[in-house]
Amino acid sequence: MKIGFIGLGNMGNPMAVNLANAGHEVAGFDMAEVSVSGVTLTGSGADAAKDADIVITMLPNGQILRSVANEIIPAMNEGAVWVDCSTVDVDSARAVADMALAAGVLTVDAPVSGGIGGASAGTLTFMAGGSAEAFEKARPLFDIMGQKAVHCGDAGAGQAAKICNNMILGVTMIATCEAFALADKLGLDRQKMFDVVSTSSGYSWTMNAYCPAPGIGPQSPADNGYQPGFAAELMLKDLRLSQQAAESSDADTPMGMMATELYQQFVESEDGLGLDFSAMLPRFEKRGRN
Repeated sequence: MKIGFIGLGNMGNPMAVNLANAGHEVAGFDMAEVSVSGVTLTGSGADAAKDADIVITMLPNGQILRSVANEIIPAMNEGAVWVDCSTVDVDSARAVADMALAAGVLTVDAPVSGGIGGASAGTLTFMAGGSAEAFEKARPLFDIMGQKAVHCGDAGAGQAAKICNNMILGVTMIATCEAFALADKLGLDRQKMFDVVSTSSGYSWTMNAYCPAPGIGPQSPADNGYQPGFAAELMLKDLRLSQQAAESSDADTPMGMMATELYQQFVESEDGLGLDFSAMLPRFEKRGRN
C-alpha cells in the first residue's frame, strides 16, 4: 500500500518504521525535524496524504486533529482511508469523521494501548471506531503495528473505549498506591501484601503487571526511578478527556473526577511532571492523613 503518516513522534516514528519494514511505501510528515528509517519525508501533511491508500495520524490533541483534517482531507482521494491513532476527545473524532464522510473519505478512530515499547515491538492494541468497510481496509496495517484490533462501533467508539479504559487505569493505580502506603504505616511487608492481593479479590493490572512498588512483582517503571512507561501528564490528559466526555454525555463519574484532580495536583503542583503515573506511590508515602 501507499501510506501517508502524519505525526512521527515517540509513538508514530516506530509505527511508521514497522510499516516500511513490512514493505509498504510510506511518506511521512512531522512539524519537528525527524529521521525515520525507510520513510520518505515530505514538506507538509497534505503532501504525505496525497494519493495515499491509507493515511495514519498520531497527534497530540483534538484541536490539532481538526486542523490537520482541514489540510489532508482535500488532498485525499475518494475511497481512501484515514486512520487516526491519536487519543482525543470523542467530539473531535466524530467531527472529523463527518468532514471526511462528506468528501468521500473513510475514517477509523483507532487510539492505541501499549506505549512506546508496544509501538516499537509492533504489539499495540487498537480500539477502533468507524464503518466495517473502513476497519477491514485498515486491518492489514493493524496486524503489522499491533497484536490486537477491536472494532468497537461507529465513529468515536474507539476514543470512547480508550477513555473508559484509562479512567479505570487511573483510578486503580491511585487505589493501589494508597494501599501500599497504608500497608507501610500498618507495618505490613510489601512483598507479603503483593503475595496476598495479587491472588485475591484486589487483583488488578496495576498490582500484578505494573506494580508501583520497587522490587515487587514483574519489572516496572518503579524499578527504574519511575522513569515513564506512561507519563503522569499523559494520564492526566486521558483523565481530563474522560471528564469532558462525562460532562457532554451527562455521566456521573465521581471516582474519575477525583482521580483527575489528584493527578492534576501531582503533575502541576507537586513533582509528578516527567515521572511515570505509578509515581503516585512515593507521593502517598510522604503524606499523612491531613
